[in-house]
Amino acid sequence: MNYSISIQKNKNGWLTGQCEQIPEAITEGKDIDDLMHNMHNAINEALEIRKEDFLEKHKGEISTRRILYLPDEKKRVAKTFKRERLHA
Repeated sequence: MNYSISIQKNKNGWLTGQCEQIPEAITEGKDIDDLMHNMHNAINEALEIRKEDFLEKHKGEISTRRILYLPDEKKRVAKTFKRERLHA
């Protein structure tokens, strides 16, 4: 899945990022690579907390669980673009 990150430079010169799709995933880094590494961890932690909260809230109600794998969005968009260009 792809996530959009809003990035700002803070007072101490570091970068602060917040995930637009998961607002509770906020972190900072000394440069863009450090920020993106930290954001990867922040998103994973936020998703794990959401999962735990969901399972606790619905404890005893869930009879089965399945994993849904979504196709890579970039590949889907590229295939759509190629088809549109062929028909143009």
